[in-house]
Amino acid sequence: MPPYVEAYPNENLTTVMPEQYRYTLPVKAGEQRLLGELTGAACATLVAEIAERHAGPVVLIAPDMQNALRLHDEISQFTDQMVMNLADWETLPYDSFSPHQDIISSRLSTLYQLPTMQRGVLIVPVNTLMQRVCPHSFLHGHALVMKKGQRLSRDALRTQLDSAGYRHVDQVMEHGEYATRGALLDLFPMGSELPYRLDFLMMKSTACGCLTSTASARWRK
Repeated sequence: MPPYVEAYPNENLTTVMPEQYRYTLPVKAGEQRLLGELTGAACATLVAEIAERHAGPVVLIAPDMQNALRLHDEISQFTDQMVMNLADWETLPYDSFSPHQDIISSRLSTLYQLPTMQRGVLIVPVNTLMQRVCPHSFLHGHALVMKKGQRLSRDALRTQLDSAGYRHVDQVMEHGEYATRGALLDLFPMGSELPYRLDFLMMKSTACGCLTSTASARWRK
């Protein structure tokens, strides 16, 4: 099944339709365009072209997560617009285990950014599209937002992390974990690509780098 593309109009912007294009984009609700025979990288180049022309977000419905990841990489090569994936849970309704922490983190990051997405491409596997998501107000109401240089209470932050389901560990390795060492608190937030180190002695937070092994960690500012 080929991917399905939907372009959503944005009333505040104008869609670009130069004369050299062989088709026009939908500008009103209910309008449709059927573009077939998209083999190889044709789909990625077409979606990138639509993202550049369209004055709003574009939703690309992929047959499965494998194709969604492939299309994400291909489309990103042809456009400077934002390209995001809404990851599939990769679990069945009655599985006795939870989705992987990286999947939860990726979904939270995408859902948090969606309301402010003015242009770009959102790639959604068809199975993911059929599932409900939490209301945006709930997500923002329970999100923990921290900024570099922000003053924080160490005990209050630990209490908030515990209530949010974060795990206290000896060394941070995965999303949803935090570790404490004296005045330092290492945190790997859900929705973040990097862990963070908070120095409560200096009352500041610093972006952290890759964890190279279970025995050692290399941090970078």
